[in-house]
Amino acid sequence: MAKLKLEYIWLDGYEPVANLRGKTKIADGDPSTFSLEDCDLWGFDGSSTMQAEGGSSDCFLKPVACYPDSTRRNGFLVMCEVLNPDLTPHPSNGRATILDDEGAWFGFEQEYFLFQDGRPLGWPDSGYPNPQGEYYTGVGYKAVGDLARTIVEEHLDICIDAGINHEGINAEVAKGQWEFQIFGKGSKNCADQMHVARYILQRCCEKYGVDVEYHCKPFTGDWNGSGMHCNFSTEYMRTVGGKEYFEALMAAFEKNREEHIAVYGPDNDMRLTGLHETQSIDQFSYGVADRGASIRVPHSFVNNGYKGYLEDRRPNSQGDPYKIAARVLQTIDEVPKA
Repeated sequence: MAKLKLEYIWLDGYEPVANLRGKTKIADGDPSTFSLEDCDLWGFDGSSTMQAEGGSSDCFLKPVACYPDSTRRNGFLVMCEVLNPDLTPHPSNGRATILDDEGAWFGFEQEYFLFQDGRPLGWPDSGYPNPQGEYYTGVGYKAVGDLARTIVEEHLDICIDAGINHEGINAEVAKGQWEFQIFGKGSKNCADQMHVARYILQRCCEKYGVDVEYHCKPFTGDWNGSGMHCNFSTEYMRTVGGKEYFEALMAAFEKNREEHIAVYGPDNDMRLTGLHETQSIDQFSYGVADRGASIRVPHSFVNNGYKGYLEDRRPNSQGDPYKIAARVLQTIDEVPKA
């Protein structure tokens, strides 16, 4: 037996963007066999996280996913849902709204900026760096600096150690902007992993005096905003599909345009302008390999008889993966299958 350090992680009740919270529970156990089933329900003070009133402050954390934490001896990262005292889902619990569908697959592409002293890493003390063009997938100190690369690589290693299905990293279009991608099978798995990956990134940045800026448009001008593109498919989309079903699916996405935008992250009007690889927020479009469309249709999807996955490019970097996945699956569920 050993003393295990269990970091319980959850989303608080702040709006329009919830914050990640975490506290450590010490438990006895064997780190070689410890799993989600060994994680107990745990209470916390919801009045300090905008999730309860002071006179009735108890909320509960229900563990839903568990990952090894290589930065701590005998450590684990425990993603949790928030429950009311009667153990029903708390109103802030977006995960509980996702349809259960083991055949659903999601891939989220998280873009973000690294900020220090109020400015993106690598930017001059005043003014702007060179225009966009040299930074995307850039290499070298001039393009990406050194501290950003250090943080990004450290984050990648910890995620891989945790067993998070990290698909890759790259420097993005604006200087100081980066991206990582997470993939998961099952309607909730990818979103669980994305929140834990965000937590790991923010914790990595602490020791360097750096903050993660998730806002979709942290400054104006001729600079790309930050998105969290949502790649999605269901078993039916991958195995049956067809042009008729695809067109019905796109009609449903267009009909529900406002409902999608409502959960795709705040201030998206600043990012979805029709410029910088986006469609305007008040329009819906789709197109093959079109990064200026609301939904990009991969060539492989069309070439495979309209089967496979699609990419919704509208979610932004502050969006909640739980709410995004829930809305995508709700719209898909409206479309009859042949």
